[in-house]
Amino acid sequence: MIEGLLQSAPGMSNFLIFFGLATAFLFVVLGFVTYGILAERKVMGFMQGRIGPNHVGGRWGLLQTVADVSKLLLKEDTIPKVADKPLFILAPVIAFTPAFLVLATIPFTDAFQFADIGIGLLYYIAISGITTVGVVTGGWASNNKYSLLGGMRAAAQMISYEIPLVMSVIGVILLSGSLNLNEIVAAQENIWFIVIQPIGFVIFFIASIAELNRTPFDLPEAESELVAGYHVEYSGFRWAFFMLAEYVYFFAMASLTTVLFLGGWHPLPFLEFIPGAVWFALKFSLVVFILIWFRVTFPRIRADQLMEFGWKVLLPVALANIFITAIIKEIFFK
Repeated sequence: MIEGLLQSAPGMSNFLIFFGLATAFLFVVLGFVTYGILAERKVMGFMQGRIGPNHVGGRWGLLQTVADVSKLLLKEDTIPKVADKPLFILAPVIAFTPAFLVLATIPFTDAFQFADIGIGLLYYIAISGITTVGVVTGGWASNNKYSLLGGMRAAAQMISYEIPLVMSVIGVILLSGSLNLNEIVAAQENIWFIVIQPIGFVIFFIASIAELNRTPFDLPEAESELVAGYHVEYSGFRWAFFMLAEYVYFFAMASLTTVLFLGGWHPLPFLEFIPGAVWFALKFSLVVFILIWFRVTFPRIRADQLMEFGWKVLLPVALANIFITAIIKEIFFK
């Protein structure tokens, strides 16, 4: 749909259409971040026997997150005297920008996608890795020992878990024969890859939680150990940029999980009358709920356990999954 609009409009009109659509989509993502945080608080409150936000914006606290964002935007923006000022200012932007760029390749339905790139999956993995640079830069530029430790933890964690994450999707690439996300979804028309790639799905899901820096892998922030980790010296809207990057990746990773393993917009048998956009939203919401559920359920693991689990458990299992998938493809999918 979007590519058709762009092809039919010349020059400046083409740019204006793309800019307008990108701006509209940014507001959609910001809306998810706003109410995703509220949903997370509500679900966590329910699971922990608490009420959760319920005053600002009526009984359900619908404007609580809006009030929190407004507070952050109005807070004083402070920069430590001993900080590296140019890098301190630039770090939140480096962390956030890739989070929004990766959304361009996600096919939300067969008619809504910003960029149908032939190597869309490779693009997603490559661009998402840039956020690590922003996190490390913020930790180093703050000139604070807790920030630096958080930044170093983030770098070690993201590098370690990026490898099993990539390995886990090789099985999907083998079965679909493509790096194009549209073609990966098309290959799941009859059977979703979560059924024939359960090991790959589990590895991908665990590694994605580590990439998102969420509990039980939230060591870069680790309030009980590092105060707030790599963004301990940030305040106001710069701190909000780091949080925005985290929740935009939350949106992107849940969408990618839906595309790679849950069939994208494809329906369950006998329920084809339900629109594809509704199916995508339902699967996406399920993934988001499970990610929140994990945060409530598991305690934070130690740094040495984190590294050992990534290198000694996830990586060997991911390699074994590739080997098994190659055999299955050779025997059953010739």
